[in-house]
Amino acid sequence: MKGKFIVFEGIDGAGLTTQAVLLDKYLKSKKYEVILTKEPTNNMIGGLIRAALKKEWITSNRALQLLFSADRAHHLEREIIPALESGKIVISDRYFISTIAYGMIELEKDWLKTLNSQFYPPDIIFIIDVPVEVSIERIKASRFRFEFFEEKKKLEEIRNNFLELSKEYNNCYVVNGNRGIEEIHQEVVKIVEEKLNL
Repeated sequence: MKGKFIVFEGIDGAGLTTQAVLLDKYLKSKKYEVILTKEPTNNMIGGLIRAALKKEWITSNRALQLLFSADRAHHLEREIIPALESGKIVISDRYFISTIAYGMIELEKDWLKTLNSQFYPPDIIFIIDVPVEVSIERIKASRFRFEFFEEKKKLEEIRNNFLELSKEYNNCYVVNGNRGIEEIHQEVVKIVEEKLNL
């Protein structure tokens, strides 16, 4: 691919969206063509996923992870791959590492990794890491309702899953998200410029 693919991962409340938006603005200021996207998407499958996370309908964790993967396949086909082929930089707020880290609460890691093994690999994976207590306080401050995975015990396990997975991908960087927004952004920019030769 002519373009570059950067993803942000981590538990809810870690600041993924904030850092994805800041990187998008920074790269555009440097005259790069950038696509900022997210998962779950805004298409029909993504809507089903968001409704399940809000407990508006009930399904199994296995079915939910299959929906995430279906959403991702559509996302890649319709948005990410065409952008990369045309030489754009794609920044995604979540990708397959989230599916594996969250899915591992109840499901087999090997099954989840196999399910996502054929998806296009990112050039850089950022895992923004924060203590669970920080995550919960940020979630409380930003919205009224907790979603399916946002319980302290689950978040502790998911955070550990992200840290475990970070060791399995050579292009994965764990960034301390318990700092000022600008300080985190500067670290992200430094890694992006060094690793992608921008």
